[in-house]
Amino acid sequence: MVQTKKQKYLFLAFCLVPTFILFAVFTLYPLISGLYYSFFSWSGSAANREFVGVSNYVRLFNDGIIPRTIMHDYFLVVTKVFGIMILSMYFAVAIMQMKLKEAPFYRIIFFFPNIMSVVVIGILWTFIYNPSLGLVNSALEAIGLENWTRPWLGSETWALPSLVLPSVWAGIGLFMLMLMGGIGTISKSYYEAAELDGASEWQQFWKVTVPLLWPQIKVSILYIVITTLNGSFIIVQIMTGGGPNNSTHVMGSYLYQQAFQQYNFGYGATIGVMILVISLLTVFILQKLLRREKVDY
Repeated sequence: MVQTKKQKYLFLAFCLVPTFILFAVFTLYPLISGLYYSFFSWSGSAANREFVGVSNYVRLFNDGIIPRTIMHDYFLVVTKVFGIMILSMYFAVAIMQMKLKEAPFYRIIFFFPNIMSVVVIGILWTFIYNPSLGLVNSALEAIGLENWTRPWLGSETWALPSLVLPSVWAGIGLFMLMLMGGIGTISKSYYEAAELDGASEWQQFWKVTVPLLWPQIKVSILYIVITTLNGSFIIVQIMTGGGPNNSTHVMGSYLYQQAFQQYNFGYGATIGVMILVISLLTVFILQKLLRREKVDY
């Protein structure tokens, strides 16, 4: 009996220790290092670091660009959540309920952007938005809307909204598949019972599909929010570099600029701490707002 317990604990240790080591090396260590470096003035490459206490945090609160980056991040969060969830839900319900023979083909087509590198997506959409040869302006000119053409990524007004379309396009496929998997687990008897009670298809969607699909919807929303707050800087850096005139800078791209372009590594680490705190608070609030009692018909 004792030997069996030892074997069990050894097996658990064998499984958990490597995972914990990887977590410590790639998550805990960077977090602790970022917090540590935020109290220093450091170029990122020099051997000497100057301890400055909370000066970087004072600078953070007095930096006029920081509020703009936070607003830009939340603009992308809101637009991506609504854009991705509405479109992925629409396509998931349409494909599952219409029982199309071409459903596997549509799954591949919609999921294709997810297997593409973000760098490739950014470069592709940069060409699409090109003011001279891009598909958007060419299409507008072809249908007689020349007045609507503009330098999309070169406009302070339109550059940030222009980043929404490629972000939504790249995210629909993954969440569509997640929702399709959830819809597939809903018993047809619920829809049959609702139909017998006189419920329309729209009522069936809101009273049956959405409540029973809520766990997948909640996970999808949280995933979109987390990845946007922590990863939107990639598409920004590739397509606009934060410009024009800081009109598309998000927290991550501003961190990149300060740490790796202007060599203010300590201040960049301070921005990283801010991103962590904002992300944790946002997820905590969303967990409260999205909490629902389990539905069981």
